[in-house]
Amino acid sequence: MDIKEYFARISYRGSYDKLDLATLTDIFQHHIRAVPFENLSIHCGETIELDLEATYNKIVKKKRGGWCMENNHILSWVLKTLGYDVTLLGSKVYVPEYDAYADEIDHLLLKVVLEDKSYIVDGGFGMVYQIWQPLELVAGTDQPQTPGVFRLLEEHGLWYLEKVKRKQWVPNQSVSTSHNVEKEVCRRVYLFTLQPRDIEEFRARNTHLQTAPDSLFVTKSMCSLQTANGVRVLVGWKLTEIKYNYKDNMDLVEIRILADDEMEETLKEKFNVTLDKKFVPINKSRLSLF
Repeated sequence: MDIKEYFARISYRGSYDKLDLATLTDIFQHHIRAVPFENLSIHCGETIELDLEATYNKIVKKKRGGWCMENNHILSWVLKTLGYDVTLLGSKVYVPEYDAYADEIDHLLLKVVLEDKSYIVDGGFGMVYQIWQPLELVAGTDQPQTPGVFRLLEEHGLWYLEKVKRKQWVPNQSVSTSHNVEKEVCRRVYLFTLQPRDIEEFRARNTHLQTAPDSLFVTKSMCSLQTANGVRVLVGWKLTEIKYNYKDNMDLVEIRILADDEMEETLKEKFNVTLDKKFVPINKSRLSLF
């Protein structure tokens, strides 16, 4: 495992001798624009492992992506290697269809302390709720970013992340009956505590999420990648490309349904992903990722 090889993977050519917010943000943004959030392993007969070396080989050497327990695990290694003060945290993701948070911790994120300030660093949520900059761990303060306004709230030791969304302009709305243009302005994302975690605490959940028949990750194949001005998302056969703040404080949402024979080329062209095994797309769950 070589930090310079990782930097080559994310096309980072900046300096990293200073442990400051600017450097942290720069590395983080290179990561989320180079390494997709994806669960394609589940849908091409592979197992998602939590071993750091396996994750390194997958993301760095094979140029694949991963889900939170892979993306944030390798980010923690990178930041610790550079000398940052990093703590693993666990969160419960909000499921809007049930208006509830998950029963158990199902998401890995990071806390980084810099100059007596704490920041949430999460490079593994993907989709439209992916932060683009570290969030300062302060309650009740709007933190505007390109994807929208993020906000952290705190109550009795529980922290909540939410995002205020823009309205969306969908030129070909007829393609999607499930794309919710604007019923909600503010969306809860997840809740967490500041209790330090170890990667071993996520092992059982890592197995459950890729094997349970009702797991969102089993019922939906997904791949998302942040771009310079938005995000690309492939769920099943549906490719959604979003440009943030396209005009008049609205996000442009373009949707296309792919044919099976377009999958391989789309993954390569839009997400820079090449799979070793045959990929079988799926989109059985009604749970929304938007």
